Amino acid sequence: MNITSTSSSAVNLINTAQHKSADASQVIAKLPVQKDEVGSSEFRSSDITKPIISLKEAELETSAAVKLLQADKETIGSLLDTKA
Repeated sequence: MNITSTSSSAVNLINTAQHKSADASQVIAKLPVQKDEVGSSEFRSSDITKPIISLKEAELETSAAVKLLQADKETIGSLLDTKA
């Protein structure tokens, strides 16, 4: 496995997760507030479900990317220890 591609994959995954969370946050911010609060009574709880799931997916993707980067760092450290 190419070490550089592992780091690149992790960075790409973090970027994708960042965009996903930004999009979901925008959707949530544009939703009308609940009926008992100041704002529109057009709020439906089903409207917020998909963006919240997207936020959770982004969190899990970021966590996976961090684990990839940690494994990459450990691999490089092991290779350097072996060469020394």
